[in-house]
Amino acid sequence: MNLELPEKRYYNIGEVAKAFDVNTSLIRFWEKEFDVLQPKKNAKGNRKFTPDDVKNLQLIYHLVKERGFTLEGAKIHLKEEKKKTLTDFEIITKLEGVKAKLNKLKNEL
Repeated sequence: MNLELPEKRYYNIGEVAKAFDVNTSLIRFWEKEFDVLQPKKNAKGNRKFTPDDVKNLQLIYHLVKERGFTLEGAKIHLKEEKKKTLTDFEIITKLEGVKAKLNKLKNEL
């Protein structure tokens, strides 16, 4: 999954939800379910997601939506194989980005 997010220090929940094409309620639900998601909150209680939070959300999205894990299965997978899963996911993400760029160049020719 290639996200279309600008380079920023913090993203609000609306930007993140739009990038993942999900409702904000799902992001809030995943925040409660997964300990790795710890967005900062301002005085009004608005969530501010860091790029690391977005990477964790990408991994959760990949496990739950793309690979079909249950929430409990995804939690266990994240705890047991966090390092291996993260590096594999980063490699897959980079390769998908390269593929998208190559397809764009191919279509321009």
